[in-house]
Amino acid sequence: MKFGIFHELSVGKPWHPLSEHEVYHNALEQVEVADELGFDQSWAVEHHFLEEYSHCSAPEVFLAAAAARTKRIHLCHGVMMVLPPFNHPARCAERAAALDIVSGGRLEFGTGRSATWTELGGFRCDPDVSKEMWDEAVHAIPKMWTQETFSWDGKYFSMPERPILPKPVQKPHPPIWVAVSSPETAIQAAERGIGCLGVSIGTPEEYQKRVQDYRRIVRSAEPVGDFVNEQVNGVTFMYVDETDEEAKTWGTKLAYTFSYLAAHLVGISSVYPTAAYKTPGLLFAIRRSTEEKAPGGGGAVRDGMAIGSPDTVIKQLKLWEEIGVDRMVFIINTAEVIPQERVLKSLRLFAEQVLPAFDVDAQASREAPKARDLSEAPMPV
Repeated sequence: MKFGIFHELSVGKPWHPLSEHEVYHNALEQVEVADELGFDQSWAVEHHFLEEYSHCSAPEVFLAAAAARTKRIHLCHGVMMVLPPFNHPARCAERAAALDIVSGGRLEFGTGRSATWTELGGFRCDPDVSKEMWDEAVHAIPKMWTQETFSWDGKYFSMPERPILPKPVQKPHPPIWVAVSSPETAIQAAERGIGCLGVSIGTPEEYQKRVQDYRRIVRSAEPVGDFVNEQVNGVTFMYVDETDEEAKTWGTKLAYTFSYLAAHLVGISSVYPTAAYKTPGLLFAIRRSTEEKAPGGGGAVRDGMAIGSPDTVIKQLKLWEEIGVDRMVFIINTAEVIPQERVLKSLRLFAEQVLPAFDVDAQASREAPKARDLSEAPMPV
């Protein structure tokens, strides 16, 4: 099993003139350290209008800055909003390809459609058809990367024949993912041959059937691109310290603050009845966690969270390994509730004492993502 980090770029109130500057530059330092330590992925979200929870509205800029500071870690859209009211699919393809070039072929392309009314409503995007918009875009974008010229006459966007430039470094194209917060989306990811980025911050027990269904269905995928990316990532909180007591003091602050900020988001189903969002997904899990209490100020430490001493974290992560998760991606701070020096110490302690337990040294953890080739085309580098 491999490991990555995940950034929302949360900026808690009260704000001061350099609040966002501090959050962005602390996160860039974290990516740089993670690269040195052997973490193999760094994810950055795309969110809009979500005060405090996420000020990461231009992840391609953040990831490009991270690319300039790093050598090996893969830079991952977690995720790019590919719905036409947010971003024209051709612009998605162009920006992603440019990031692949400047990073030397280290892009991983995560896709999604948003889970908040704040964002969908802000862009006048109809929730009832957001899944269809996403599906059309993920079928079109790989063709933009691989065809000399591209045209499209679809239901939600169309364009005349044009060269989509630049082209990505990775051939035939970068790995494609989708954010998964419900069992239905895991199945849709498998059917389309794209990676499963599990963002519901659940427990291994809650993920197990989802992973099993994905593994079963992906074997007969009809991929949207030129190869199948059959990886499964989970997302959870991480804070490692010498003792469980010290780690939980800070780790519960991290989990609770994230949960508190997320609980103020306006989910689709709370204001807009639609069959396109069948489960509350991430928002439900987060709101539930704010109702639980734990030592250190609230926000329960649940099974599978990488919060504790190195030995405790190893035991928790082995639960994910046992159900077949390929990689765990960690939220390592939110709204700067953990001082930067402690965040960096936690990353280093993880690399020194947890990473070796998974038989993944720094070089192996930086290998290209696993993918199943469907043709004679070369694999992504």
